[in-house]
Formats: sequence, structure tokens, C-alpha cells
Amino acid sequence: MAQAPKVTLYYAPRTRSAVTLTLMEELGVPYDLKVLNNPAGELRQPAYLAINPMGKVPAITHDGALVTEQVAIAIYLADLYPEAGLAPAIGDPLRGPYLRWLAYYAACFEPAVVDRALKRAPGPPSMMPYGDFDTMLATLVDQLARGPYLLGERFTAADVVWGGGLGWTTMFQLVPELPAIKAYLERYHSRPAVQRARAKDAELAAQQAA
Repeated sequence: MAQAPKVTLYYAPRTRSAVTLTLMEELGVPYDLKVLNNPAGELRQPAYLAINPMGKVPAITHDGALVTEQVAIAIYLADLYPEAGLAPAIGDPLRGPYLRWLAYYAACFEPAVVDRALKRAPGPPSMMPYGDFDTMLATLVDQLARGPYLLGERFTAADVVWGGGLGWTTMFQLVPELPAIKAYLERYHSRPAVQRARAKDAELAAQQAA
């Protein structure tokens, strides 16, 4: 039987691509890692812009397909490797909530955090994709408080996206480390795959800094 093509992950240390690295570790499948040096400007060089014209990581290629955007990559990978159990299948009652929270991250959480970080004046709720920051955050915190993960007992690729995102945003004090968020991150960071990915990210960042 022919060997299935591996995923190639375009990755730079100390960037959001660490989320996809963590997901690959959670999936436990072989992958090729193409490491780029962001401080050296490699994300803006023609070689990488030919992969992703936005000059952003992560990006993946697999079997001739290019996938960019963190949430799209998470959906693609978790569905590609169903044996890992990180995505409820179509027909599973959890599939809808799973997609909801992945979309919520990209459509509500990130825009709200960026607006708050840049000190933009709040617009009319009817014109904001997330309504208002406080309602957006309260909706998330209420879900996390039900725990232990976004879908209750089941850990999914959505938790990889949210665990990585909340880790960064609380670290930089863009999001308050409320008790439900802190407890969620403690559970997330205790996972072996998360620890492996963090160690690999730190190692690669140190190599590039040397």
C-alpha cells in the first residue's frame, strides 16, 4: 500500500503557528516542518510569499492542497486524521458546537481582542462582528466554566486553538486571566503534546537567536 503523503507545516517560532505545531503533536502523526526565521524577514521573502502571499504562518500543504488560516487548518487536520478523535464527525451532536467555537475564535474573539489592544473606540454593536468585548468574553468564560474543555469532557482541535490563543493573550494581558480561563489553561498546558510542542518551539527559537 502506498504511503499517505505527509503534511508540511510552514512554521516560525514564537508565532501563532505554534498552535498548529501543537495540533500535529496531539494528532501524533508524521509531518514535515519547514522552519522560517521571522525576525530575519523570511516570511516576507519571495520564496514564502509564493506559498502564502499574506506572509503569515501557519500554512500547510498536503497532497497538492494549500491551506492557510489557523482555524481552517485546524478543521482540515482534525478531519484528515479522524482516528485521533479531535473532531466530532458529521452527524455527531457535538459537531455543531465544535464548529461554533472554532468560528467564534476567528470571527469574535480575535477581532475583539485586536480592537481592545489598539484602543479603538467601540462601534455600534450592530456593526461589530462580536457585538461588544464584555459580552464576547462573558460568553466564552461561561462555556469554559462548564469544563473541563469547550465541549465538556471531550478534548478537540478547538481546544488546541483556544488554548494557544488564550495562552498568548493572557500572557500579554490582552485578556484578563479570570479563574475559569486560568483553570482551563492549567489543564491545557498539562497535556504532554502541548509540553512537547512548547519545548520544540523554545528550542527552535533559541537556535535562531544564537
